[in-house]
Amino acid sequence: MNTESASAFDRMVGELQEMVLEDARAHYSPQVVEGWLHPQNVGRMGDADAHAVVRGWCGDTMEIYLRVSDGQIVEATFMTDGCGPTVACGSKLTSMVRGLPLGQAQEIIGDDLLAALGGLPDESVHCAQLAVNTLHEALTSYQRPYRDSRAQEEVACRAGDLMRQGYH
Repeated sequence: MNTESASAFDRMVGELQEMVLEDARAHYSPQVVEGWLHPQNVGRMGDADAHAVVRGWCGDTMEIYLRVSDGQIVEATFMTDGCGPTVACGSKLTSMVRGLPLGQAQEIIGDDLLAALGGLPDESVHCAQLAVNTLHEALTSYQRPYRDSRAQEEVACRAGDLMRQGYH
């Protein structure tokens, strides 16, 4: 491709990008457009305390990674193969949960995320629910080992009680 053709191609690409942005700004809130174009907290976390992957009915996949300290989320990241609104939802949600106690993070619902994003068109509301569902799965994955170890402790205590009572 010669310089003149490359320049015309670059102009055409720039015009297409501007058209896409214009359309996005017409349909989505400034918060959604910002989260889509400049997402925060993107990336996989190798040493996460909690992690979940959920695939939505639309085909998008959301991953959420959490690092927890003293019952609080100290770091949250996400990955998605989804559309712009899904990216914006992952970005906003991971920002929202940083610093929250686990119980408070568990209480977040899709409407909370929608409000933080300034809303989504009806056809994109499922993106918020996908992100929230993934967060809840990650929180469950964090709490599962604790529940399992508590159950094992209970079994051991009961076995000890039975042994002391002469059952063996």
